[in-house]
Amino acid sequence: MSDSDSHATGSPYAPQTAAETAAMLDAVGADDLESLFDVPESVAFDGEFGIDTRSERATRREVARLLGRNADLSEFLGRGHYDHYVPSVVDDLASRSEFLTSYTQYQPEVAQGFLQALFEFQSMLVELTGLDVANCSMYDDATALGEAATLSQRVRSVSGDRILVPEHLREGKRAVLSNYTEGPDLTVEPYPMTDGVVDVPALSDQIGDDTAMVYAESPTVRGVIEERLDAIGDLAHEHEALFCIGSDPIALCLLERPADVGADVVVGDAASLGTGTAYGFGLGMFVTREEYLRQVPGRLVGASEDAADRRAYTLTLQTREQHIRKERATSNICTNQAWVALRTAMHAAWLGPDGLVELAEDCVTRARDLAGRLDDIVGVKAPVHGRHHFREFLARTDQPASAIVADLAAEGFAVHAVDDHLVQVCVTETTADATDEFVAAFREVAK
Repeated sequence: MSDSDSHATGSPYAPQTAAETAAMLDAVGADDLESLFDVPESVAFDGEFGIDTRSERATRREVARLLGRNADLSEFLGRGHYDHYVPSVVDDLASRSEFLTSYTQYQPEVAQGFLQALFEFQSMLVELTGLDVANCSMYDDATALGEAATLSQRVRSVSGDRILVPEHLREGKRAVLSNYTEGPDLTVEPYPMTDGVVDVPALSDQIGDDTAMVYAESPTVRGVIEERLDAIGDLAHEHEALFCIGSDPIALCLLERPADVGADVVVGDAASLGTGTAYGFGLGMFVTREEYLRQVPGRLVGASEDAADRRAYTLTLQTREQHIRKERATSNICTNQAWVALRTAMHAAWLGPDGLVELAEDCVTRARDLAGRLDDIVGVKAPVHGRHHFREFLARTDQPASAIVADLAAEGFAVHAVDDHLVQVCVTETTADATDEFVAAFREVAK
């Protein structure tokens, strides 16, 4: 049989010939390919999609109608998803054909530009954290935290099985961490917080030699800047546990470097630069010490020299489940977030050091100013925690939080309800121009 006759569909992605397929079916005792799959009749494809055909113009009109049903709200939302303005240069450059792929850059000879951009992304994270090694392809902050927990089990100096996390932790992040720790039989335990920050004495009472990792966030999920990271790190190291800090690249432009307060691992979501709010889509940040280099999950881009002594970039370490690692792999993540990391690097490079610091400072002043204006409203206390905040803060309302959220939505604004009388407000440069209307609406609904 010739190659042209070997594929009934002409697809180059189905290399088996008809004779080979028949031989394999005969070997397993199956009559045809369909018999290999047990698909219920109710969901089996019968060859018809049941969708009416439409012209392109009619399809556009229908999609516009459906999208028009969405509520058009000014979103003062946060809690892990932050909408920062992304310069148009990021979309323009990231959409070039040389970059527009989610595929892993396995072939350095044809991907030098992309690999260099990823190397720069890693270098930015190393500079911001003060640590030595950065990963360039993780899902999001939740999976990065899960990978940090499992990393603690591969570090020879750590022997515990308890992962201590703050009680103020985003529920989705806690759920992902629980999934990660179920396999290696790790126990996740919350530790107390007071006035929005870690209760260090309570943590000291709770931690023990069976602790594998202590996790703390700055800013916290409530937007509070953690003031005693060094004391938390000291507690972790006294009990030979890893100290993991959760943050993001913008906050790290202003806050003290994690390495300077004893961090062993830094995780977070780097997509606050480069993508804006994506409601679940992110870019996991994972940075750690060089001594843990061989235990890092994911891919790392390194710089070397080619035969002509020119600088060259390549995937130096690829430690996940592929490449014949199998049970020796450090992680089972098999996605590639390189294109998102590229966008983050582009956005950071476009802003530059001064622009990044200015953006970070605005995250402090805008939150402080908006909290002060809400605090002037009768029946509102803001911020609830008398501390420094970054982007977001809690406000206590005399009216039920659910009613405040619903009434603000009717006025065109979205905020989070955190508790019966607690709402959370986040402000960035994309919503700064709407703060006057937001405060006016809040004053009305708080009556």
